Parts: sequence; C-alpha cells; structure tokens
Amino acid sequence: MQAAMEISAKYCYKELETYGSCVASNPTSWQHKCHDLKLKVSQCTSSHPVIQKIREDCSTEFEKFEQCLKENLTSPTSCSPHVTRFLGCADSVDLSSVDTSSDTS
Repeated sequence: MQAAMEISAKYCYKELETYGSCVASNPTSWQHKCHDLKLKVSQCTSSHPVIQKIREDCSTEFEKFEQCLKENLTSPTSCSPHVTRFLGCADSVDLSSVDTSSDTS
C-alpha cells in the first residue's frame, strides 16, 4: 500500500494535496465535503499514463508483494524486500514512450 501511495504521490501530487487539505479543513464533515476531490484522486491514480505503465511493467513484482501481504497478515513489515523490489522496478520503467500530455500535476 505504501508503494502505491509513493507512486501516486509522485504523479498525482496536486490531487492528493488538494484532497488532504480538504480533509484537514473539515475534520467532522470531510467524507461529504471532500467526496469530489477523492474521486479526482481516484481518477488520476487509475488513469495516469505513467501509473498505468508501471502497473503493466511491474505487475509481477506487485503481485509478489500482494501475495506476501496475504501470507503475513500479522507482520506486513516482513514484506519490505518486496516493496523495495517493486519500487526499484517502478523507478526503472522506461517512460520515454509514455504520453504524459494529460499530466495535470
């Protein structure tokens, strides 16, 4: 989950920042008042071409990480090596062919 958040934060920073500010400003009503901003974060993280490319190229590493989490429900920190491998893969993905013209961050 942290790996996904790190990648999301890198490519959807503006959306996450706006949503986080809304949540902080509305501690008792954020679920209602920030709903549209939450949807924007979700849209960015699911549609951003860089994130899609990383999901495609690093699917094996991510699946191994998810499997580790399922097998180690009580000690997720034991999956740190899997996170490291996934982030390493994400950092090495060739993004030169990715169209980032829809980048809103």
